[in-house]
Amino acid sequence: MWETVRAASAGMQLTDDIAWATLTSGSSGSPRIVLRSASSWAESFEAVAGYLGAGPDDAVLLPAPPAASLTLFSLAHALGGGPRPLLGVASNSDAHCLHGTPQALRAVLDAGAPSRLRAALVGGSPLDPALRERAEAAGIRVTAYYGAAELSFVAVDEGDGLRAFPGAELSIRAGELWVRSPFIASGYAGADGPWRRDGAWATVGDRAELVDGRLRLLGRADDAILSASATIVPEEVEAVLRSVPGVRDAIVFGMPRAPVGALVAAFVELDGDAATELRRAAVARLAPAHRPRRWFAGHLPRTASGKPARAEAARRALAGEVSRLDV
Repeated sequence: MWETVRAASAGMQLTDDIAWATLTSGSSGSPRIVLRSASSWAESFEAVAGYLGAGPDDAVLLPAPPAASLTLFSLAHALGGGPRPLLGVASNSDAHCLHGTPQALRAVLDAGAPSRLRAALVGGSPLDPALRERAEAAGIRVTAYYGAAELSFVAVDEGDGLRAFPGAELSIRAGELWVRSPFIASGYAGADGPWRRDGAWATVGDRAELVDGRLRLLGRADDAILSASATIVPEEVEAVLRSVPGVRDAIVFGMPRAPVGALVAAFVELDGDAATELRRAAVARLAPAHRPRRWFAGHLPRTASGKPARAEAARRALAGEVSRLDV
């Protein structure tokens, strides 16, 4: 990775405080290299330790590979007095807490959670409320968070909705979420990305609403599906599909189709036969324009950190590499 960083940053004027280079998830395309100072992560160590309920004498389970930004953060945290990292294992009896994606938490529960595991810090993709309930029934306190490699921690949800992460300020400008915090990265090495700055504020282009201190994410503006006269936010449809029993995960995307622009399509990862329930949920809970017209089923491709690889999932479906589902 360092060879890639050096090549990408050739000719750049790097400041002396640059300490870390990490990758974006690549869920919407090729990963980008993000540069950040040591303090941009260290400033959040105290809050993260509180959510994990863990210190240097405890161990944190890190199922994602070291190149994943959430794993690299936890390694930096360990160097700064955080819990001892346990790398690359789905379950480990020494783990007191977990930092990973919802998929990683599900895998740990499926394998039989370690008896010592008491807390999970989960990010990277939306947390299914049923998964939170399952973990808490096993004695694991779950804190979900929203963030980005460029912004680090932005908001946390301890069960009552997303609120600003300690030390972060949130603002909505023309429907776009902007963040001011000491956790923001220094920039990219090489190719540009969605990250933009305005003084101390930064954004990665996520659309959101902020009501009474609670943050509601509406997805990226460039992910929206334009179908006839309707604008469909994939994340809103995905939330409905993920709530259906038997659906492990879901990605919604647009299939180009003249003259309407695009058809709404869904790629679902299932446990058993959920086609009937998917149909009922789509009819009962989605407006007609938001209901998927094409369905695909299979194992969703994932990034190194375990997030659904949105762009690759759509490519495989459009290329006919996954099975059609009759819903």
